[in-house]
Amino acid sequence: MSTTKLQALFKPLKVGDLTIPNRVTMSALTRNRAEDTYPTELMKEYYVQRVCGGAALIVTEGTLITRQGTEWPNAPGLWDERHVERWKNITTAVHDAGGRIYAQLWHVGRAAHPDAYQQKLAGEPVYAPSAVGARGGKFRMIPGTPGYVTPTAIDDPWKLVAQFKHAAMNAEKAGFDGVELHGANGYLVTQFLDTTCNYRTDEWGGSKENRSRFGLEVLKVLKEVFGNNVAVKLSPAGGYNDVGMPLNETLDTFRYFISEADKLGLAYITLLRYSPQLDAEYDGIPRATKHDVLASYRPYIRNAKVFLNAGVSPEEGAELIASGQIDAVSIGFNWITHPDLTKRVKHGKALDNVPDIPHLQTNKDSRDWKTGYTDYPVAVN
Repeated sequence: MSTTKLQALFKPLKVGDLTIPNRVTMSALTRNRAEDTYPTELMKEYYVQRVCGGAALIVTEGTLITRQGTEWPNAPGLWDERHVERWKNITTAVHDAGGRIYAQLWHVGRAAHPDAYQQKLAGEPVYAPSAVGARGGKFRMIPGTPGYVTPTAIDDPWKLVAQFKHAAMNAEKAGFDGVELHGANGYLVTQFLDTTCNYRTDEWGGSKENRSRFGLEVLKVLKEVFGNNVAVKLSPAGGYNDVGMPLNETLDTFRYFISEADKLGLAYITLLRYSPQLDAEYDGIPRATKHDVLASYRPYIRNAKVFLNAGVSPEEGAELIASGQIDAVSIGFNWITHPDLTKRVKHGKALDNVPDIPHLQTNKDSRDWKTGYTDYPVAVN
């Protein structure tokens, strides 16, 4: 596609209280370079590289709101003052480079493990809406393949809502421009929404209204802190982390949730469409509820901006923006391998860096955290 046809990508956009300079945003990407959950100078270099490469709005990697035994070692947190100080170092550098950055707030729910280091430090069980374990599970810091466990049903979900608010308050102190609620990929918000893992019979389960309550209450408290600069990411097609309802139930649930969330005055809603990479098979059966996420839910978003994520090329994104179907593209993997992605697209340069798959995330056997992280070449300065 010619650069002329890509022009829709390069128009400014009002998102909450911000005006971003183009429509190419960077989605949350788990990279695992936060030493013992604390952000580092290397992470600052990584984010600033991508600001300089033209990212209109950066959403941080999933940032834990409390100590959890996630499958990812060295995922960052945002629950104490040291986290605030370390993230402030990054947000200041991003702003000095002319960028804008949201924190993605993350609770993994039943996708944690009691033997993980952070979970042991927390002294808390693995919490979820109900005592229903997920199938699968790989924990890179635990020997063997322990898989997911049966979680403890949280007695009072308001406790978790309060943890999200505390993390948002820390995000504000750390200088973030806004927050995005991680409501996708089978983590806590999805676990409340999904009838295959929410068996509650109180006001937090049963009807679509009750299953939506948790995510909506979290969004409300985030707005108490960040006002118009709150967003949510959703993956209605499911699959990842053993979630997914029958199609009619999926449509009813997410159309309701999205309609109600949209009434809250969010900055944007990111729709993560079906992706084979995020599907999972159990007993040879794909777990996802495959359907057209954009067509199914876009009509229910009337106020927030709409971002589309999962394999969206710049060319497709430009066409969708020009036709009014979305407002911006949320690009993931290509931002890992191309720190100058937006500049490449604008100047007609190929996205041809080869991904360093072994170093996408860190592990216990590797201390070379720069490789596959901040060492990708740029084509446009």
